Amino acid sequence: MKAKGIIGYYVILCVCAGLFLWIEQLTHFEFLLHLAAIPLEVLVAVFIVERFLEHRERKDKRRQLMYIKSYLFRSGMRKLFVANFSALKTPSITMSEIKQASLEDLKRMRKAAENIEYDSLEAMEPVIREYVKAQDVWNNFLNRAITYNFEEIFQDMIYILHFIYDVKSFHELHPGEKFIFAAEKNEVLMIKVRKVLEDGIRKFLDYAVEIKSKQPEMFNEILSDYEAAVNSTGIPR
Repeated sequence: MKAKGIIGYYVILCVCAGLFLWIEQLTHFEFLLHLAAIPLEVLVAVFIVERFLEHRERKDKRRQLMYIKSYLFRSGMRKLFVANFSALKTPSITMSEIKQASLEDLKRMRKAAENIEYDSLEAMEPVIREYVKAQDVWNNFLNRAITYNFEEIFQDMIYILHFIYDVKSFHELHPGEKFIFAAEKNEVLMIKVRKVLEDGIRKFLDYAVEIKSKQPEMFNEILSDYEAAVNSTGIPR
């Protein structure tokens, strides 16, 4: 509705300018050229202001998203990310290394994470369980994505929640069995597993780069929490 209203406003201004120009052609009254220029000047001004407001809105949304992630990463998803990084074979990245890394180091870590390999299938199973445990967090993210119109996050959350549904459905039918071994035998499921888990590593590193550059104090606080969480669980990584 808003977009239609703006387009209608543009059309009216263009029609007004065209009408004055048409009358000027008929009457050769030059003052009408000045009148025709007014709607065009208004049109340009409105366009510039609209672009500025859209840019500011996007910037505000990105800032809001950064703080939303800060809250969720430090609470509901901490165990998940600790488990995920602990299961990595390559690139081998620890929370302590992330905390101590420079911005350039973090960018190199993120680039290295384009190619991920886990220690074993067994090592991936605890990470899958953490994704299921964090279902309420993903639903929270989904609701916030709808509220703030974060289309990309909305799509990511839908994918993760579908994955969680697959895992829970499997365990209902096969209690006590490990989902990862069933996924290994099903190409579609294994693609889902790798996408969800590997994207989790990349998203965390993307966020680490973002807050390291924009909010270094927040970066240190969050990574201190993660480092403490690793130490408290006794995970050697």
